[in-house]
Amino acid sequence: QVQLVESGGGLVQPGGSLRLSCAASGFTFSSRTMTWYRQGTGKKRELVATISSEGHLITFADSVKGRFTISRDNMKNTVYLQMNSLKPEDTAVYSCNVQVARVDYWGKGTLVTVSS
Repeated sequence: QVQLVESGGGLVQPGGSLRLSCAASGFTFSSRTMTWYRQGTGKKRELVATISSEGHLITFADSVKGRFTISRDNMKNTVYLQMNSLKPEDTAVYSCNVQVARVDYWGKGTLVTVSS
């Protein structure tokens, strides 16, 4: 039912940019907060950014503040993560998340590799 499909990952050099997308279906997208997480190899999953249903409330992890932006298009049921000034430590699988009826749903993730 609930489906989240991430895209946009890839290999990028330090200082470069990528825009990730998460296409959502199976729930009322416009009523839910959406969140991006990431998990690097051997590391715990960490919250990257969150955006409220109408996009008015946004939070970022300290590690990405000033470099990443999160946005959403409720007409397209899609949430985005614009990543600028990428660093090697940003390398991770990026996943989007939504909580529906107290249940967390996850996409499969998209791999971002920042390397020269």
